Parts: sequence; C-alpha cells; structure tokens
Amino acid sequence: MDIELSQCFIAVDDHDKALAFYRDALGLEVRGDVGYEAMRWVTLGSPAQPDVAIVLEPPLADPNASPADRQAMADLLAKGLLRGVVFSTGDCDATFERVRAAGGEVLQEPIDQHYGVRDCAFRDPSGNMVRFAQSRKP
Repeated sequence: MDIELSQCFIAVDDHDKALAFYRDALGLEVRGDVGYEAMRWVTLGSPAQPDVAIVLEPPLADPNASPADRQAMADLLAKGLLRGVVFSTGDCDATFERVRAAGGEVLQEPIDQHYGVRDCAFRDPSGNMVRFAQSRKP
C-alpha cells in the first residue's frame, strides 16, 4: 500500500490569533480560508512540503452541537488536550529563539532527548502543544 499524509487538523478558538502564530511566527503559507455559517477553516502549509496541509478548524465543527458539548470542547482546548503537532527543523535552537521572539508561550526550552532528537515546545494561542524536533545524527 502506498499512502502519504495529506492533512492534519488543529482546533483553534481564534483563527486570527492562530494565523499570527502559524503564518507569521512559523512562516507557514496560507493556502485556503473558508467559512461556513459561524465557522472557519484555514489551510496552511510549509513551502517545503506542498502536499501536506495543516487545517485550523473550529473546536467543534457541528452547527447542531449542544451548548454543553461546545463548552466541553472549549474546556479541553483550553487545557491543551485536543491536539498537538510536531515539526522537524534543521536548527532547534534557532527555531526556538524565533518562535519565542514572536511571543510564543514556551513549554520546554531546547533539550537533547534520550530518543535521539533535540526538541523544544510551545503552546499556540489556543493552547495546543507545538513541538520542534531536530534529529541528532549519531
């Protein structure tokens, strides 16, 4: 079987703040911006990976969801429990400094992990964990 990753989805509660992080701080390009009713989906991607898209979506993309369900999703998002994403980078320390200088909320400064990467972590404006990993060649 020949399969490849096409899209991944990240729930956000404010698309404009998320764009300031993913587009402006990380340098991803906006590939699409679609609205339906009171919801919005923004597709972004790295110029280095034209076939892979990250879609910023509402926490609960269901116009018929109950208020209790909407609140439950908002609570999970605020705790950073819905999704996360890991980017690879050629220079973890430089990436860390760039994202921190852009106002990213630091979760973990760059560190060498026992499983062979140097990585760091941030929270995006919605609370999702975003990691940046640099492979360490033996």
